[in-house]
Amino acid sequence: MTGDELRALQLERLRSSLRHAYENVAFYRESFDRAGVHPEDCRSLADLTRFPFTVKDDLRAQYPFGMFAVPESEVRRVHASSGTTGRPTVVGYTGRDLDTWAGLVARSIRAAGGRPGHKVHIAYGYGLFTGGLGAHYGAERLGCTVIPASGGMTSRQVQIIRDFRPEVIMVTPSYMLTLLDEFERQGVDPRTTALKVGIFGAEPWTQEMRREIEERFAIDAVDIYGLSEVMGPGVAQECVETKDGLHLWEDHFFPEVVDPLTGEPLPDGEHGELVLTSLTKEAMPVVRYRTRDLTRLLPGTARAAFRRMERVTGRSDDMIILRGVNLFPAQIEEIVLRTPGVAPHFQLRLTREGRMDHLTVRAEARPEATPEARTAAVGQIAREVKNHIGVSVAVEILDPETLERSVGKIKRIHDTRPRD
Repeated sequence: MTGDELRALQLERLRSSLRHAYENVAFYRESFDRAGVHPEDCRSLADLTRFPFTVKDDLRAQYPFGMFAVPESEVRRVHASSGTTGRPTVVGYTGRDLDTWAGLVARSIRAAGGRPGHKVHIAYGYGLFTGGLGAHYGAERLGCTVIPASGGMTSRQVQIIRDFRPEVIMVTPSYMLTLLDEFERQGVDPRTTALKVGIFGAEPWTQEMRREIEERFAIDAVDIYGLSEVMGPGVAQECVETKDGLHLWEDHFFPEVVDPLTGEPLPDGEHGELVLTSLTKEAMPVVRYRTRDLTRLLPGTARAAFRRMERVTGRSDDMIILRGVNLFPAQIEEIVLRTPGVAPHFQLRLTREGRMDHLTVRAEARPEATPEARTAAVGQIAREVKNHIGVSVAVEILDPETLERSVGKIKRIHDTRPRD
């Protein structure tokens, strides 16, 4: 569709979604009334900025089903976050929502290079996490053969990949590195598999990690984006032709970028926090949901009708403030991955000595790294962090296979500082 046709469709769906939320969710009715706005006040896409934000704590406060806009009897599936930092956020789907979701994931897999008839190895976790089942039904919708491996049992996953010969794998990037280690532990060259495409999501990753995976697996590595509060995987997808950011499926989600501190809208091209409004969800519409993901909006390329979001550089709630300097794990990852002799496995440990916070970068050496290479790596990482980020850190180079391996989303930051 043309740009004008897309904007007309967005406005029609946005007005309908705002009415649906206002009429059927007490939280939104009270929130809109407090802000002095009504769904009929939205006469253009720009009017959406008059409506209040929704944040994760709002969803937690309505636990478990307070955000549902349909009777519970019409909900066909429930997913939830892990709830490791508080009450889980619960999301629901009608039958039509599940159909929409499957279609968007199918669209995403095709944009990534998957085709009907391909076998898709899904190593995202199944269960309440949206990744496994979201990928599963999307791959089936496209006409692929699904291998529902889920997470864990890494040695068995390697055997399945070798024997079943899938062309596509869907997994977190950190667990793909764990699989890579297992291939090499078994003495198998990962470049000899049938894999052609890796679709990686659920956590931020860098261009350096893309290069590492592509070179060592001989595949195309592309990014998929989603979050359970909005739908799950399939909100946006990187196209294999360009690998230049993720095209947002704007016929179903309206994106904004705002200043993470002030909440003020930012123009396309400026970095800030991604905010999403669902346009077609029935069971649980979301209005101006603050994702905490940091990115910017850019013009479409491979899918020209849809704007791109730049690869997520980090989350505003993952930002470390160290002696007045703001840094993100992804910045450290870029430095670690370009350091000779260092494997792509690292952790950041925050400690406090007296009144001063300290950060230690703990990274594994590659098996072939000599003692001299390890010593050089310590100095290189410390220098690059100081030069590029502007803060001094300690560096430890550990023996291979020392750090805990990921079977899902990896925990990069270990904060041992006493709580104030």
